[in-house]
Amino acid sequence: MDADLLIVGGGPAGCAAAVMASSVGMRSVLVESGDALCGALRRIPVVSNVLGFTTGPGLAAAIEADVARCALCRVALGRRATRIDAFEDRVEVTVEGARAAGARLSAPYAVVATGVGPLAPAATGWLAGAEGRELRQLWEADTAALTGRTVLVLGADRPLGTLLRAHPELRARFLVAHPPEDAYKAEEVGQDARVELVAVRRLELGPPSAPLRAEALTAAGERYGLTADLAFLNLGSAPAPPGGSVVTAGSGYCPPVRQHPRIRTAGDLRSARFQRIATAMGSGSEAALSAYYAARGLATEGMGGD
Repeated sequence: MDADLLIVGGGPAGCAAAVMASSVGMRSVLVESGDALCGALRRIPVVSNVLGFTTGPGLAAAIEADVARCALCRVALGRRATRIDAFEDRVEVTVEGARAAGARLSAPYAVVATGVGPLAPAATGWLAGAEGRELRQLWEADTAALTGRTVLVLGADRPLGTLLRAHPELRARFLVAHPPEDAYKAEEVGQDARVELVAVRRLELGPPSAPLRAEALTAAGERYGLTADLAFLNLGSAPAPPGGSVVTAGSGYCPPVRQHPRIRTAGDLRSARFQRIATAMGSGSEAALSAYYAARGLATEGMGGD
């Protein structure tokens, strides 16, 4: 086989799995579709819930250096896992890339930590009128272009809180439209004087114009008109597992307890409620340890049970 453990996804969870596997003597291959490890983490200017680090790029650089020191881990960048198949005695991962079209890797166990991607407007159920429009993600916003503007933020996901913490001097007004079930996400920004929260059952964007207009049906059943200079998507995320043997729940996420005995899921892929850098790293380490113990016939009940 190619290794003792295959790791799919090079974010904090996958990298933590690689470091843990190396520490207990397991050879691993880490497959990452991007051109660098922890690509999403590098876009987060401020982190406030990870010990020892306050910026995403700083943490990403440290993680990358830790993985580079793992002699038992081989990193394959620019390789996208398209399928994972679990058998009685092994796991096979099909990867695509410039030099690896349809290549298959095999190992006794695999950790799948492919994370999540931006939720599409059509999948929300409450946002209309976004089809065919070039709406950028909020984390792509140029803060200089926001100064003095009214910004319509579609969704209350955490990149908004990150932006506000990273730029306390930014003078802009943020109209944040979100469904009632995402109110818990909006709590961290609700006290910021720059933010106006609007809980909506439905929001429809008007025709492209300047200024931008939208009509909302609020959670209270009232019609509410919104006018803004700019609009950005901040809808949240959806899991992005490869095809094959990885089992999804009704939510689309991939709980560890539902997987084949030779597959461990880790990081944001597990659950919508535990999408944090620190919990991702912990789950990646736990997943690698679980594979290590299973390979030696030791019980792993109770590990990775969310």
